[in-house]
Amino acid sequence: MAAGGVVWVTFPKQNLIPPPRKRFGRKLRTGVPLISSTAERAYSEEKVHEVVLKQAAWVKQQRPNEGCKDWDLLNEAYERCGEVCAEYAKTFYLGTLLMTSERRRAIWAIYVWCRRTNELVDGPNASHITPRALDTWEKRLGNIFQGRPYDLFDAALSHTVSNYPLGIQPFKDMIEGMRLDLLKTRYNNFDELYLYCFYVAGTVGLMSVPVMGIASESKASNETVYSAALALGIANQLTNIIRDVGEDCRRGRIYLPQDELASAGISEDEIFRGLVSNKWKIFMKNQIKRARMYFDEAEKGVAELEEASRWPVWASLLLYRQILDVIEENDYNNFTKRAYVGKAKKFASLPLAYGRAIMGTSKFF
Repeated sequence: MAAGGVVWVTFPKQNLIPPPRKRFGRKLRTGVPLISSTAERAYSEEKVHEVVLKQAAWVKQQRPNEGCKDWDLLNEAYERCGEVCAEYAKTFYLGTLLMTSERRRAIWAIYVWCRRTNELVDGPNASHITPRALDTWEKRLGNIFQGRPYDLFDAALSHTVSNYPLGIQPFKDMIEGMRLDLLKTRYNNFDELYLYCFYVAGTVGLMSVPVMGIASESKASNETVYSAALALGIANQLTNIIRDVGEDCRRGRIYLPQDELASAGISEDEIFRGLVSNKWKIFMKNQIKRARMYFDEAEKGVAELEEASRWPVWASLLLYRQILDVIEENDYNNFTKRAYVGKAKKFASLPLAYGRAIMGTSKFF
């Protein structure tokens, strides 16, 4: 499944100390209570938590300004990245125009790499992609980080990672998510699904925070902001999954926790037949509730970004949340009705996003 076409802030999945158990089950390290509870969930949480801590620590390091110094080539590379972003992520692209030129171009470069990576398994040539091809792509990623780009798009990212405290691990983890798409069509529980969401979308938040920047007046820790970015990525991907149930079924995939489906009494046959039963509606209400809780956690972190970076992130967050509203308006028929937010609603959200962006850092921390 394609990852969300939105680049955060720091968006995936804030207090990093495990909170006490609640009636719904154990809370995540992000403070989000899960609707189902499994003892195994700690594995994915701990694994992702380690990455968050490592990436948050990167912002304290100053990397030497290396890479390509051919400014004509770099300008062309960044311009082409901007063209791709403008074509495939129109609303977010408009938001990036409010950022400084340097940050805007860096976000474009990250967006394009993520899109190209996703296209390997979801694009027109996906049927020809093998695990070996992804191994080759990962080696190419290593060359990018070592200042040896293969093409113009690579050159833009190579220059970006030489100018911002970006670690390679989130990029490698996204490729790991693509490997899962080649090999896995079912997820036994939310623990497995959470890790998948981290790989394909939470990583985008971790990549973006160093470029977006944390406001100098923010009282939040770096780990807290990175965790909030992670929450946005998780929320976006869960929204993708809920929206695209019918589309994924036609590809033989079910990105829903198998144990929760079983508990709800929903069989795979019912899903493949697109049966919108009462039990399906109840099941979807719970899935939507979970996604919204991650959005709530993400909101706290957006306010901690640099002022010029907040608006595009707020815009993407508010627009993605509206997809969940549309699914409800469609009476939970996500088999044959695609949840689509119309242009009027999108444009109406932009002033609200801008208003929240200029409110300054939050009082949560």
